[in-house]
Amino acid sequence: MSLNPIVLSIPVFFILIGIEVAWDRFRKGGVYRLADALTNISCGVTEQVFGVFSKVVSVALYYWVYEYFRLTTLPIKGWTLLGLFLLVDFCYYWAHRWSHEVNLLWAGHVVHHQSEHYNLSVALRQGALHKIFTAAVYAPLALLGFNPYWFLLLMAYNTLYQFWIHTQYIGKMGWLEYVFNTPSHHRVHHGRNPEYIDKNHAGVLIIWDKLFGTFEPERAPVVYGITTPINSWNPVYAQVAHFGTIGKDLTSARGWREVVRVLFGRPGWHPEGNKMMSQTGHGGHCTDQIVVGSTQSRSLVDQVVVGTGLNVYVLAQHLLLLGVTTFFLFRHEQTSVNEKGMLALWIFVTSATLGMLLEKQASARIWEIFRLILTIMGIIYLMFI
Repeated sequence: MSLNPIVLSIPVFFILIGIEVAWDRFRKGGVYRLADALTNISCGVTEQVFGVFSKVVSVALYYWVYEYFRLTTLPIKGWTLLGLFLLVDFCYYWAHRWSHEVNLLWAGHVVHHQSEHYNLSVALRQGALHKIFTAAVYAPLALLGFNPYWFLLLMAYNTLYQFWIHTQYIGKMGWLEYVFNTPSHHRVHHGRNPEYIDKNHAGVLIIWDKLFGTFEPERAPVVYGITTPINSWNPVYAQVAHFGTIGKDLTSARGWREVVRVLFGRPGWHPEGNKMMSQTGHGGHCTDQIVVGSTQSRSLVDQVVVGTGLNVYVLAQHLLLLGVTTFFLFRHEQTSVNEKGMLALWIFVTSATLGMLLEKQASARIWEIFRLILTIMGIIYLMFI
């Protein structure tokens, strides 16, 4: 059984999140909200589960290029691993930057930026399609002859490094700020202040942003989130919401030029036909929400008051969800395709339904009954296989 370091690190993630929650309660910082944190984690759950199926595209591309098109076979030595580390981080910078500058790629990445809070749970909030959309950026490393095993390992460590920088409880870190990506730098990246948008795309080394003109230091208080809030605790909806916007723009596009611009232009541009999104009614770029000082205008869903009883129920069901997801991730190679499909379906339905309950949607109870029926059917199935 081959598990990547990210899956193996899941217990550590939750221990560190628990420590930050305890510290936040002690400090009365208000950095966490239960509904938001659970949605962040559920987005990570859906991304990891979907990744079991999607790696046949994202990971297989690297193997395919390496197997059939590599120019040479580089030895596994200290200098090649150092070079691979730098190139992985370099490619990550560009994959990340283009995910902010190309609308279709932004659809796969925007999930990570939807939270209007900022804490370690946000690090787990990932887009399910992001790795597929950016897989081609790393193909040149396979072409150069870097071993796939070491590429995947260093990619995993690049991702792991970025977990700890999603916090408000670590200030500026002296000389490290000149070289490495730090919490201060990454807080800027998650801001929707006009001066912070599309800045600090680094993974491990902040030097790429300084070299290519996308660096911005943290000065004004950061207002977190995206300029058009997602307004939902449903992690499945969060994964596909921007694709819905793209679909509306495509149906409103006049000619292939506008189709290309919708897909590959900067996020925020809308054709004239989509008057709901185009603020001028004549097509063009949607005006960003203006942020003044430290003002934090929450989305409507973030203002929904949830009672203690419902919070406890959703939290208990979420713990069950995490248990099933852990089983899925650690055992998927030993389960059949049908079993993987059934478990994935239950995970997606549960994630969406718990989010709907936190939103107090009218249809949430019906979905919860359906989910409980699925749960009972699954238990019966497992008892008799």
